[in-house]
Amino acid sequence: MEYLVDMTTQVPARTSPETVDDMRARESKRAAELAAAGHLLRLWRPPLAPGQWRTFGLFAAQDAVQLEMVLASMPLRIWRTDLVTPLTPHPNDPHGTRGCAPTEFLTWMNITVPAGTPSLRVGELKDREAVRARELAGEGHLLRLWRPPTRPDQWRTLGLWSARDDADLSATMKSLPLHGWMDLESIPLSVHPNDPAQEDRA
Repeated sequence: MEYLVDMTTQVPARTSPETVDDMRARESKRAAELAAAGHLLRLWRPPLAPGQWRTFGLFAAQDAVQLEMVLASMPLRIWRTDLVTPLTPHPNDPHGTRGCAPTEFLTWMNITVPAGTPSLRVGELKDREAVRARELAGEGHLLRLWRPPTRPDQWRTLGLWSARDDADLSATMKSLPLHGWMDLESIPLSVHPNDPAQEDRA
């Protein structure tokens, strides 16, 4: 099972620069070990406030208990708070797609079907959405799709996309058949030095 982990680190006051450097080095070494073991899949940096340490991580574990063991093994955990979102597979997930552009984005897509919409119309748009998702994956725009926990009446999707900039991502989103029913939040991601994908690309 995969998990998105929002990790925020608060360095204690009066911590020496040498201690911080040592913790960063140990964290980098442990990240490489977890990647080699198949638990750490990706790391990104979201937009940061001045002085903020925040990281998004994509992890794999058998269950929440194993995930907690993985997270607890990371040296920075003693300074860190973790917000975990369990992810389930999405039928349109193109796992393994290579990005076509230098910038990656996480998107939270909440879809609300207008009241009174015939079920045939809903089914037609879902089928067209699946076709468009395959096209965008083939072009290198759509990298991953997951389903986070939702209520029975919710359609909610987490996506990982590749785009040149916000305008490029917006154009991609508008090409989705379900875009008219979609409430969208996008987060630009920057490279994390411990991201396992950086080695894969090297």
